[in-house]
Amino acid sequence: MRKRINIRISGLGGQGAVTSAHVLATAVYKEGRHAISNPFFGAEKRMAPAESYVRISDQKIYDRGEIVYPDIIMLYHPQVYTMGKCYTMPFYSGLKKGGLVIINTDHPLLNEEDIQRLEELEARLLYIDATQIAVDIAGTELASNMAMVGALVGATKIVAMDSLDKALQDRFGKKYVASGGTATLDEAIKKKFAKKEQLLAKNLQTIQKGYEISSAWVETFKTPMLV
Repeated sequence: MRKRINIRISGLGGQGAVTSAHVLATAVYKEGRHAISNPFFGAEKRMAPAESYVRISDQKIYDRGEIVYPDIIMLYHPQVYTMGKCYTMPFYSGLKKGGLVIINTDHPLLNEEDIQRLEELEARLLYIDATQIAVDIAGTELASNMAMVGALVGATKIVAMDSLDKALQDRFGKKYVASGGTATLDEAIKKKFAKKEQLLAKNLQTIQKGYEISSAWVETFKTPMLV
Protein backbone atom coordinates (compact mmCIF):
# COMPACT_ATOMS: atom_id res chain seq x y z
CA MET A 1 0.00 0.00 0.00
CA ARG A 2 1.20 3.51 -0.76
CA LYS A 3 2.58 5.58 2.13
CA ARG A 4 0.25 8.42 1.25
CA ILE A 5 -3.35 7.94 0.08
CA ASN A 6 -5.35 10.77 -1.49
CA ILE A 7 -9.10 10.29 -1.88
CA ARG A 8 -11.44 12.50 -3.89
CA ILE A 9 -15.17 12.16 -3.25
CA SER A 10 -17.60 13.67 -5.76
CA GLY A 11 -21.28 13.73 -4.88
CA LEU A 12 -24.37 15.87 -4.64
CA GLY A 13 -25.54 18.07 -1.80
CA GLY A 14 -27.37 16.09 0.87
CA GLN A 15 -25.53 12.82 0.25
CA GLY A 16 -23.12 13.16 3.13
CA ALA A 17 -19.86 13.38 1.20
CA VAL A 18 -18.48 15.74 3.85
CA THR A 19 -19.74 13.60 6.73
CA SER A 20 -18.30 10.37 5.37
CA ALA A 21 -14.93 12.02 4.69
CA HIS A 22 -14.84 13.20 8.31
CA VAL A 23 -15.78 9.74 9.61
CA LEU A 24 -13.06 8.11 7.51
CA ALA A 25 -10.40 10.61 8.63
CA THR A 26 -11.44 10.15 12.26
CA ALA A 27 -11.14 6.37 11.92
CA VAL A 28 -7.59 6.75 10.61
CA TYR A 29 -6.75 9.07 13.51
CA LYS A 30 -8.07 6.45 15.95
CA GLU A 31 -5.34 4.14 14.69
CA GLY A 32 -2.59 6.62 15.46
CA ARG A 33 -2.03 7.70 11.88
CA HIS A 34 -2.53 11.08 10.26
CA ALA A 35 -5.53 12.20 8.20
CA ILE A 36 -7.15 15.42 7.04
CA SER A 37 -10.57 15.83 5.45
CA ASN A 38 -11.92 18.98 3.90
CA PRO A 39 -14.92 19.87 1.71
CA PHE A 40 -15.33 21.89 -1.47
CA PHE A 41 -18.72 23.08 -2.69
CA GLY A 42 -20.61 26.09 -3.98
CA ALA A 43 -24.25 26.54 -3.02
CA GLU A 44 -25.20 24.49 0.05
CA LYS A 45 -28.35 22.91 -1.34
CA ARG A 46 -29.58 19.45 -2.15
CA MET A 47 -28.43 17.97 -5.48
CA ALA A 48 -25.83 20.69 -6.08
CA PRO A 49 -22.29 19.44 -6.83
CA ALA A 50 -20.15 18.77 -3.76
CA GLU A 51 -16.66 17.37 -3.33
CA SER A 52 -14.73 16.24 -0.31
CA TYR A 53 -11.10 15.25 0.07
CA VAL A 54 -9.32 12.89 2.45
CA ARG A 55 -5.57 12.66 2.87
CA ILE A 56 -4.14 9.70 4.80
CA SER A 57 -0.51 9.17 5.76
CA ASP A 58 1.80 7.68 8.37
CA GLN A 59 3.51 11.07 8.54
CA LYS A 60 2.23 14.54 9.33
CA ILE A 61 0.16 16.18 6.59
CA TYR A 62 0.62 19.86 5.90
CA ASP A 63 -1.24 20.42 2.63
CA ARG A 64 -4.96 21.01 2.34
CA GLY A 65 -7.36 22.06 -0.38
CA GLU A 66 -8.33 20.29 -3.58
CA ILE A 67 -6.80 16.91 -4.37
CA VAL A 68 -5.63 17.12 -7.97
CA TYR A 69 -3.94 13.71 -8.17
CA PRO A 70 -6.05 11.18 -6.26
CA ASP A 71 -5.27 7.54 -5.65
CA ILE A 72 -8.96 6.82 -5.14
CA ILE A 73 -12.03 8.46 -6.65
CA MET A 74 -15.56 7.91 -5.34
CA LEU A 75 -18.77 9.01 -7.09
CA TYR A 76 -21.72 9.14 -4.73
CA HIS A 77 -24.39 9.66 -7.39
CA PRO A 78 -24.76 8.64 -11.07
CA GLN A 79 -25.52 12.26 -12.04
CA VAL A 80 -21.98 13.22 -11.11
CA TYR A 81 -21.07 11.38 -14.30
CA THR A 82 -24.20 11.40 -16.47
CA MET A 83 -25.00 15.09 -15.97
CA GLY A 84 -21.50 16.40 -15.29
CA LYS A 85 -22.31 17.51 -11.74
CA CYS A 86 -18.67 17.49 -10.78
CA TYR A 87 -16.09 20.19 -10.11
CA THR A 88 -13.42 17.97 -11.70
CA MET A 89 -14.04 16.97 -15.31
CA PRO A 90 -13.63 14.36 -16.49
CA PHE A 91 -14.25 12.87 -13.06
CA TYR A 92 -11.13 10.69 -13.29
CA SER A 93 -8.85 13.64 -14.09
CA GLY A 94 -5.51 13.25 -12.30
CA LEU A 95 -6.14 9.66 -11.18
CA LYS A 96 -2.82 7.98 -10.44
CA LYS A 97 -1.78 4.78 -12.17
CA GLY A 98 -3.16 1.73 -10.41
CA GLY A 99 -5.85 3.79 -8.74
CA LEU A 100 -9.35 2.83 -7.68
CA VAL A 101 -12.74 4.19 -8.79
CA ILE A 102 -15.91 3.38 -6.84
CA ILE A 103 -19.28 4.46 -8.26
CA ASN A 104 -22.66 4.29 -6.56
CA THR A 105 -24.98 2.91 -9.23
CA ASP A 106 -27.17 -0.09 -9.96
CA HIS A 107 -25.83 -0.53 -13.49
CA PRO A 108 -22.64 0.19 -15.51
CA LEU A 109 -22.39 3.85 -16.51
CA LEU A 110 -19.12 4.63 -18.23
CA ASN A 111 -18.77 4.86 -21.98
CA GLU A 112 -16.12 2.96 -23.94
CA GLU A 113 -13.78 5.94 -24.12
CA ASP A 114 -13.74 6.45 -20.36
CA ILE A 115 -13.36 2.72 -19.70
CA GLN A 116 -10.42 2.60 -22.09
CA ARG A 117 -8.77 5.52 -20.31
CA LEU A 118 -9.15 3.81 -16.94
CA GLU A 119 -7.68 0.64 -18.41
CA GLU A 120 -4.69 2.62 -19.64
CA LEU A 121 -4.23 3.85 -16.08
CA GLU A 122 -4.52 0.25 -14.84
CA ALA A 123 -7.29 1.49 -12.58
CA ARG A 124 -9.88 -0.76 -11.02
CA LEU A 125 -13.55 0.12 -11.31
CA LEU A 126 -16.16 -0.98 -8.79
CA TYR A 127 -19.88 -0.39 -9.31
CA ILE A 128 -21.88 -0.81 -6.12
CA ASP A 129 -25.55 0.01 -5.47
CA ALA A 130 -24.86 1.87 -2.24
CA THR A 131 -28.25 3.58 -2.28
CA GLN A 132 -30.14 0.28 -2.35
CA ILE A 133 -27.93 -1.12 0.39
CA ALA A 134 -28.72 1.93 2.53
CA VAL A 135 -32.47 1.63 1.92
CA ASP A 136 -32.48 -2.12 2.62
CA ILE A 137 -30.49 -1.92 5.84
CA ALA A 138 -30.96 1.56 7.28
CA GLY A 139 -34.33 2.31 5.71
CA THR A 140 -33.11 5.56 4.15
CA GLU A 141 -30.94 6.59 1.23
CA LEU A 142 -29.23 9.07 3.57
CA ALA A 143 -27.01 6.18 4.66
CA SER A 144 -25.67 5.53 1.15
CA ASN A 145 -22.49 7.38 2.10
CA MET A 146 -21.87 4.77 4.78
CA ALA A 147 -22.20 1.97 2.22
CA MET A 148 -19.62 3.79 0.09
CA VAL A 149 -17.24 4.08 3.03
CA GLY A 150 -17.67 0.36 3.63
CA ALA A 151 -16.91 -0.37 -0.02
CA LEU A 152 -13.76 1.74 0.15
CA VAL A 153 -12.49 0.05 3.30
CA GLY A 154 -13.38 -3.42 2.04
CA ALA A 155 -11.40 -2.85 -1.15
CA THR A 156 -8.36 -1.26 0.46
CA LYS A 157 -8.38 -2.30 4.15
CA ILE A 158 -7.23 1.25 4.77
CA VAL A 159 -8.67 1.19 8.31
CA ALA A 160 -10.10 -1.46 10.60
CA MET A 161 -13.84 -1.85 11.08
CA ASP A 162 -13.39 -1.29 14.81
CA SER A 163 -11.87 2.11 14.06
CA LEU A 164 -14.84 3.03 11.88
CA ASP A 165 -17.17 2.02 14.69
CA LYS A 166 -15.33 4.36 17.06
CA ALA A 167 -15.44 7.15 14.47
CA LEU A 168 -19.23 6.74 14.14
CA GLN A 169 -19.53 6.95 17.91
CA ASP A 170 -17.65 10.25 17.81
CA ARG A 171 -19.71 11.67 14.98
CA PHE A 172 -23.23 10.64 15.96
CA GLY A 173 -22.96 9.41 19.54
CA LYS A 174 -21.45 12.56 20.98
CA LYS A 175 -22.09 16.28 20.68
CA TYR A 176 -20.36 17.07 17.41
CA VAL A 177 -20.48 20.65 16.15
CA ALA A 178 -20.93 20.86 12.38
CA SER A 179 -21.71 23.90 10.26
CA GLY A 180 -24.20 24.88 7.59
CA GLY A 181 -25.65 22.16 5.42
CA THR A 182 -23.60 19.45 7.13
CA ALA A 183 -25.28 20.18 10.45
CA THR A 184 -28.69 20.09 8.76
CA LEU A 185 -27.90 16.72 7.19
CA ASP A 186 -26.70 15.33 10.52
CA GLU A 187 -29.99 16.30 12.13
CA ALA A 188 -32.00 14.84 9.24
CA ILE A 189 -30.17 11.53 9.69
CA LYS A 190 -30.73 11.50 13.44
CA LYS A 191 -34.47 12.12 13.01
CA LYS A 192 -34.73 8.98 10.88
CA PHE A 193 -33.96 6.91 13.98
CA ALA A 194 -35.69 6.78 17.36
CA LYS A 195 -32.48 6.41 19.35
CA LYS A 196 -28.81 7.13 18.82
CA GLU A 197 -28.07 3.46 19.44
CA GLN A 198 -30.28 2.54 16.49
CA LEU A 199 -28.62 5.18 14.31
CA LEU A 200 -25.15 3.89 15.13
CA ALA A 201 -26.14 0.25 14.65
CA LYS A 202 -27.80 0.81 11.26
CA ASN A 203 -24.93 2.91 9.96
CA LEU A 204 -22.41 0.29 11.04
CA GLN A 205 -24.45 -2.49 9.44
CA THR A 206 -24.60 -0.49 6.21
CA ILE A 207 -20.83 -0.04 6.29
CA GLN A 208 -20.36 -3.75 6.90
CA LYS A 209 -22.48 -4.69 3.88
CA GLY A 210 -20.49 -2.40 1.59
CA TYR A 211 -17.33 -3.87 3.10
CA GLU A 212 -18.43 -7.44 2.40
CA ILE A 213 -19.33 -6.72 -1.23
CA SER A 214 -16.07 -4.95 -2.07
CA SER A 215 -13.95 -7.49 -0.16
CA ALA A 216 -15.41 -10.26 -2.31
CA TRP A 217 -14.84 -8.14 -5.43
CA VAL A 218 -11.16 -7.58 -4.63
CA GLU A 219 -10.59 -11.30 -4.20
CA THR A 220 -11.45 -11.83 -7.89
CA PHE A 221 -8.18 -10.13 -8.89
CA LYS A 222 -4.92 -12.03 -9.13
CA THR A 223 -2.79 -9.00 -8.22
CA PRO A 224 -3.14 -6.92 -5.03
CA MET A 225 -4.61 -3.43 -4.95
CA LEU A 226 -1.84 -0.85 -5.40
CA VAL A 227 -3.55 1.68 -3.14
